[in-house]
Amino acid sequence: MERDYLETIAKECNLYDANDVDAVIKKIQALDEVYERDNLVEIYSYFLEVSKNPDILMCVIQCSDRIRDKAILGRLLDLLLLKEDEFVNVRVMCAKAAANLKDTSAVTPLLYCLNNKDENYKVRLACADALGKIGDRYAVAPLIDVVKDEDEKSVYLRESCASALGMLGDLRAVDPLVSILETQKGIWNKFTFLKERVIEALGKLRLDDNERVFNALKNSLVDESPQIRINAIEAIMESENPRSVETIRTCLLEDEDEEVKKNALIALYNLIGREILDEVANSPDFSDNLKMEAVSMISEYEEDE
Repeated sequence: MERDYLETIAKECNLYDANDVDAVIKKIQALDEVYERDNLVEIYSYFLEVSKNPDILMCVIQCSDRIRDKAILGRLLDLLLLKEDEFVNVRVMCAKAAANLKDTSAVTPLLYCLNNKDENYKVRLACADALGKIGDRYAVAPLIDVVKDEDEKSVYLRESCASALGMLGDLRAVDPLVSILETQKGIWNKFTFLKERVIEALGKLRLDDNERVFNALKNSLVDESPQIRINAIEAIMESENPRSVETIRTCLLEDEDEEVKKNALIALYNLIGREILDEVANSPDFSDNLKMEAVSMISEYEEDE
């Protein structure tokens, strides 16, 4: 499309009319009923270039994200690097849309925002998540640096980086992730959610032959947080370590939290099958609630059979 024609479409949509943004958005959303995909890519790209209204830009990014054409990536990255406060949500959406395109050329701008400690934390969070989704191993080392940084003022950012490392699946992340579990064990505080994300990430790495990882997960089974214990059970279940059944069985027998016991029962069922359900349902060593859970699972098992 010629630039003059794109400008005509912009005027037809009242793109520069700040008095009725809702009407502009409705016209933009209706463009996909008129134009083919290739034309829409050009239109959205042009709108992202010339519009200065955050709400309109958000709409255009959403529309372009449905198409997911890499020709728009350059415009998204230009907006990502804006510094004005009123564009924070626009930049967050740009990071998410760039992640959906899964183009490695977005990694450097995303890392630039992630590594800038003066950057808005919402933007940094979105960039961490985007780096995990894009899957480029070049991002591993910077993500590790953030996870390890105890001076990082946003624990939420460290959590997001840990999750991203789990998505990337790079073995370089093992030692720093395990170190967090080893140094923060037994602490019920702001690091609880960080430990949850670390355990989830280690579970995704599937390191069944790494004893240090297994021992760190096993030690997490005595953490004060029930959710951390549940996450550790799930990670151990997925680890394929030969000691998994024995370790999770100990939780089933000894943990004081009913929800943790329930998750241990489900994990054991996934590992060894129906026999653990019969054992719990018929043993005096378990609570009535857990027995009822086992009976319910037996009924589902028999229906499946």
